Amino acid sequence: MTRPGSECEPWLPDLCRLPRLAVMLGVAELVVVVAALSPDGGVRWDVERFVTASGFALWLALTASVLLCVSRSTLSRLPRPLGATLALLGAGVVAAVGASMVHVIDSSLGYDLVPPAVTLARFAWGAAAITMLIAAVVLRYLYVNDGWQAQVRASARAEVEALQARIKPHFLFNSMNTIAGLVRSNPEVAERAVLDLSDLFRAALGANRGDSTLAEEVELAERYLSIEQLRLGDRLHVDWYRDEPLPWDFAMPRLVLQPLLENAVLHGISRLPEGGAVEVALSVEGQELVLRVRNPAPSPRERDGNGTQHAQANIGQRLRYHHGPRARMTARWDADYYLCELRVPLGGEARTG
Repeated sequence: MTRPGSECEPWLPDLCRLPRLAVMLGVAELVVVVAALSPDGGVRWDVERFVTASGFALWLALTASVLLCVSRSTLSRLPRPLGATLALLGAGVVAAVGASMVHVIDSSLGYDLVPPAVTLARFAWGAAAITMLIAAVVLRYLYVNDGWQAQVRASARAEVEALQARIKPHFLFNSMNTIAGLVRSNPEVAERAVLDLSDLFRAALGANRGDSTLAEEVELAERYLSIEQLRLGDRLHVDWYRDEPLPWDFAMPRLVLQPLLENAVLHGISRLPEGGAVEVALSVEGQELVLRVRNPAPSPRERDGNGTQHAQANIGQRLRYHHGPRARMTARWDADYYLCELRVPLGGEARTG
């Protein structure tokens, strides 16, 4: 098994977490259902036999999961082939011992839950083989799923860094040119612009790579727009609509609002000779946080939408990763306006990378 990630982290999937334990128990119960529905050579399945078999399978799965949970750190220090083999053998030994105990108890008490034709060795080895197979399937599934999630987190971080890198040359050069033109004519405004630019880059490109909040995203957007207003002058107006109360501390991925405003300015306002107003609306509708960015824009035939679509796809992907499939971003062009809308569920916790 080869998975991208740190070699210091345990590579064996963590079965100590309830959702993963539920997967193990679910697969074990599925095996019982398949056995009950398959041709069985005359062995009659009734409610008592099904309940007993289910209890036995779930007990074996739970015991094997506990064993793999407590031995995870030790097995992960071994080479992957050896560690995986020992993990499966451990689950098989637990199953064999448990099955032997059940066979002896059933034979002694005469319950006949185990068919008389099934010997102790056959019952024990059969239970061990099935348990090892279940453990192998579940561990492989969780291992691949962990690797996929690690790749998604790495991709999300890389795309955020790509957005940050895009801000550096394009926005920095335009801002510095604007500030240079203000130094003599209006030094106070130039000084404020330098401070805004410094705060903007500190927030967007700082060492803190964790999640942002709604308040931080709005502050970042305000600083960006204040600098663009210096460059575009009366051609750019910004109208903020804040429907309080708003969850200002709500965790969000970084750079989801500023790129939308950058697209509104670069692909909308700056391409219109008369300019226009960018409308930014924040509200809570039901259990969703809603952010809308609306701006006048040329028709789709007159503007290049590749950069816009790339940024929007990036934002939508990161929102879905952090907040689940209910988080979504939609965009549409209507008449002479372009509208982007973000909807983020407030009920779930943001995932951390």
